[in-house]
Amino acid sequence: MTIYLKKGQKINLSKEKKGLSKTLVALGWDEVSKNLSFFQRLFSIGEQDIDCDASAFLLSDGKVSSGYDDIVYFGNLKHKSGAVYHSGDNLTGAGVGDKEVINVNLDSLPKQFDGVVFVVNIYKARDRRQHFGLLKNAYIRIVDVSTNSEICRYTLDENYDGKTAMIVAKLNKENGEWHFDAIGEATNDNRISEMADRFRK
Repeated sequence: MTIYLKKGQKINLSKEKKGLSKTLVALGWDEVSKNLSFFQRLFSIGEQDIDCDASAFLLSDGKVSSGYDDIVYFGNLKHKSGAVYHSGDNLTGAGVGDKEVINVNLDSLPKQFDGVVFVVNIYKARDRRQHFGLLKNAYIRIVDVSTNSEICRYTLDENYDGKTAMIVAKLNKENGEWHFDAIGEATNDNRISEMADRFRK
């Protein structure tokens, strides 16, 4: 049975699912810009699709390394360890259900990594004058691949008008057990590199 989380809540995945190894981290959202009022549309450009990019930062002692080697995103779909890989970039957000999926094999993750943080940013948000206020029904969910069962889901239901990126959630290893933290921290970052810098300080 799915556990529904709110912002700031966390669960112990290792206790909820004994022997959990292969997980699927899926993110979804719907576009609402076509239903905007005249005044709302006035500040966005045309009918361009909103291209949201989901990424995963592999953390060691809470930090991501310099460069992009430990970042899984549309330009680096598979981590060199093979433990984390991306399903591919959804350029339009079209379709129903999950928009982008990142697979994490917890057992194969090299020992130096104690966390994986999941972020989403809108591609060229500033140039296109787009923001998360143009989206609805955003969520992240964790699935146990071995049973194809959803373990938990976090729906991002706050007002994110004007925000262009978000630290969505985190897989965190504590005392040998994996936890899932619902974060939901919106930012004004415009690029993946800007978001990564938050985990390099």
